[in-house]
Order: sequence, then structure tokens, then C-alpha cells
Amino acid sequence: MVKDRLDLMDKRYEEVNQLLSDPDVVSDVKRLTELSKEQRQLEKVVTKYREYKSLEESIPELKEMSHESDPEISELAAAELEEAHNKMGQLEEELKVLLLPKDPNDDKDVIMEIRGAVGGDEANIFAGDLFRMYSKYAESKGWKITVYDSMPSDMGGYSQISFKVSGESVYSTLKYESGGHRVQRIPVTEANGRIQTSIATVLVMPEAQEIDFQLEEKDLRIDTFCSSGPGGQGVNTTYSAVRVTYIPTGEYVACQIHRSQHENKATAMELLRTRIYERMVEAEAEKTGATRQSLIGHGERSEKIRTYNYPQNRVTDHRIGFSINRLDAIIDGKLDLVIQELINENQKRLLSAESEN
Repeated sequence: MVKDRLDLMDKRYEEVNQLLSDPDVVSDVKRLTELSKEQRQLEKVVTKYREYKSLEESIPELKEMSHESDPEISELAAAELEEAHNKMGQLEEELKVLLLPKDPNDDKDVIMEIRGAVGGDEANIFAGDLFRMYSKYAESKGWKITVYDSMPSDMGGYSQISFKVSGESVYSTLKYESGGHRVQRIPVTEANGRIQTSIATVLVMPEAQEIDFQLEEKDLRIDTFCSSGPGGQGVNTTYSAVRVTYIPTGEYVACQIHRSQHENKATAMELLRTRIYERMVEAEAEKTGATRQSLIGHGERSEKIRTYNYPQNRVTDHRIGFSINRLDAIIDGKLDLVIQELINENQKRLLSAESEN
């Protein structure tokens, strides 16, 4: 029964709270972090469940009072009884959503890659627009962005940019962004004022930890080279930049964002590990016929997921058939206008799938 599961979660929540005050746990950073994370996850469910139980316990008394001979007391109790039933129904629906199976990667940070794909200079300019959109969105969420690698385009934007987004439950929100993003507008490079369609691709990967996948030294080739810093500054006089190549596939990552060779190597390893692990997970899913937790679909660069139509100030997400005439706000970082619709739709589909099982 669902109620039995909720009772167990309530009990575990109390246990976790007690453990968090244990001196042995407080002195163990890893254990403290794990329990704090578990506490936050349980708290969302337990708070609503306790509210539900409180209302449930009030029902018998309200029923009795609704039959009082005093009409004023009876009327007031009847109104409160109806309100309690309505609120309980609302809480039941909210608890169903909270109890849906979780994507194991939902709480992870992400590494994102944006590339100009189809449309030449305009696609690169749009890739830059998307990066600014995600940067502003991350700022509004209190997340941190760290650029790993970028290839600026001569006309503006990027032909490619890789960056990490770190914060609370980043992947659970940004996982819907993978795919092809199409822009329709008059490019600054278009002399005749014609509307052009261009495409930039976005890839969102949950950050792979060493516990997920470990790179073996024997499979790696490490090369160092001079960083190309701005204005010929000191950064380009030392071999601080690092290129890490994964020998089995030939895939490599270069990093020169830090002044320290050691830091550049650590960053390159982090990005390379995530890329390789993502490919391994996808390959395994294809082989076994497994699907991702999301029923909306995400992950394929070739999938055209969204159109940004500037003349009509419209954004359309093709996966759920959702359109909104707020492109100016969305490209300025108010991405929840679209993402929340995707989350809601995915929850509906998951609930429907649960009820069929």
C-alpha cells in the first residue's frame, strides 16, 4: 500500500534527523553530505504526508460537529469538512507525483555542449544566444556555470562551447534541453532581409563521478601545450594547457581555462569521463531496448525539439505541442515558461503509465 510506504518514509525521515545530530556523522563529511541530501528528498514527501494525516484526523470531529443542533456551528463545521476533503484530494495528487520513480541522475550536476549545426555563421550566433539564455537561467536558479572549452565564431557566438552547470537538482531540470534547437529570424549577416532557418544542437549529460566510471591510466594519453591567453599575457608562456585522449576511441578533450596544469588536467578528465560514460549508457540502453525515465524523450542531437520564431515572438516545443508567444522573455533566461510545461507533461505520462501497470 502507498500509505505503508509513506509511513516508512516518515519513520526514516526521523531517523535521518537524529543521525544528522550524531557527532560521528557530523565529523564524516561524506556521510553528512549523503544524509543531508536524503533528508531534503524525504522532507518534501513527509511534510505533505503529515499535512494529509492531520486533515484525516480532523475529519471525525468535523463530521460530528456538522450535525450539531446549533446551526451556526453545524454550518461552519460542514464548510471546514468540505475544505478538508478538497485539500486532502489535492495532497493525494501531489504525493502521487512525489512518489513517481526518480531518474537516478536527477540530483547530478550537468555538462552541456552547444554547437552551431546548420546555417553557418547564423547557427554559431544562435549557439551564443542559447549559451546566454542558459547562463541567465542558471543565475536565476542560483546555479554556477563553469566554461570548459569554447570555439568562438568570427561573426559572434560559438561554433562549439562546453560548460558545467552545478547546483541543486540541475539534471532534473535541464535534461529536457538535449536536441536540435531551430531559430527562424532575419540574420545580421543577411543583406536582403530574408528570414533564415538555422539550427544549433544542445547536449546535456549528467556529470559522471569516478564511482560511475573510472578512466584507466593505461587508456589515456596526456599531452601538454601552451595556453593561448588573451592579449599575449603570461598564460601562453607555460605548458599549462592539457589534452587528454582516450586511446580506445581516439576521443580527446583539451582544457586551458586554468593557469595550473594540474587543474586543467582534472577538468579535462571530468569532461572526458562524462562524455564516455554517456555513450556507454546510451549504447547499453540501445542493446537492451531500455528507455530513459522520461517519456518525453531527450538525448539525441538529431531530434528537433524546439523552434524559436523571432518574427512572431513564439517558442514552440514540438515534443508536447506547446507554443508560447514569450520568446523575448525565454531567450532572456525565463526558461521555466517552457521547462515547467515539459515537467508537468512528463509527470502526467508517468502517472498514466503507473495507473496502467
